[in-house]
Amino acid sequence: MPDAYAAIVEPVLDWYAEHARDLPWRRPDADPWAVLVSEFMLQQTPVSRVLPAYEAWLARWPTPKHLAAEEPGEAVRQWGRLGYPRRALRLHAAAVAITERHSGEVPAAYEALRALPGVGAYTAAAVASFAFRQRHAVLDTNVRRVLARAVRGEEHPPPSTTAGEWRLAESLLPAEPERAARWAAASMELGALVCTARAPRCADCPIAARCAWRLAGKPPGPPRRGQSYAGTDRQVRGLLLAVLREADGPVPQAALDAVWPDAAQRARALDGLVADGLVEPLDDGRYRLPASPPR
Repeated sequence: MPDAYAAIVEPVLDWYAEHARDLPWRRPDADPWAVLVSEFMLQQTPVSRVLPAYEAWLARWPTPKHLAAEEPGEAVRQWGRLGYPRRALRLHAAAVAITERHSGEVPAAYEALRALPGVGAYTAAAVASFAFRQRHAVLDTNVRRVLARAVRGEEHPPPSTTAGEWRLAESLLPAEPERAARWAAASMELGALVCTARAPRCADCPIAARCAWRLAGKPPGPPRRGQSYAGTDRQVRGLLLAVLREADGPVPQAALDAVWPDAAQRARALDGLVADGLVEPLDDGRYRLPASPPR
């Protein structure tokens, strides 16, 4: 797709050279472990919330071996209120796998990354690209939205990544690995800062003149489903986990009962935490953060 490449990739790379944010996981001294940690934390979580958690995490566990030596419950505790705490367990499991299979060094090969617990196609491509400067299509939500608008003329990408999106991303990927890695970061940054989901800043976009969606008059896509939080099981799970994170040891059932008045919903949320391996029930009726990896 040479025409699209010239019209999209080159202007975005030039824009990125001037407007890229100074983020710690992008700096030259960020090692592959730091990049992997950032990718786990950035899933469904904005940069502003990730930054303090990321810095605290690496200060405590600067290498996979440091994290692997701890109980998984400590990862859940350190995760704090970052949200989606199963990511903490998966990152701990990845650290254990890296320590046991790769002598404590994050592997460079895409397939080896993909085989780590909690690492999907996107995360493997992102780490291979950003940490090891390899040539991979990196499709996060921001990149998918940029390509949907600029090339396909659609306001939003499909709910799940499609084969067509992968083919499009591959067709735009620069041949030189270092440049491909920079394009991955640049297109992601454009989606995060300019081509945003709710209020795109088209006047500031380097490819506005070639954007298929803008040229078509910005036709609206299907309404997207919002994610509620207040009153949901997810909120109750968060409240229960907060009690356990703040405790020095196991907590009694009464301490958990106090966080939510609906006993049935509270029990359902607690059962879900136990099933997910985020909470361990003890024989005496108390609960604690997990001391061993989930089965």
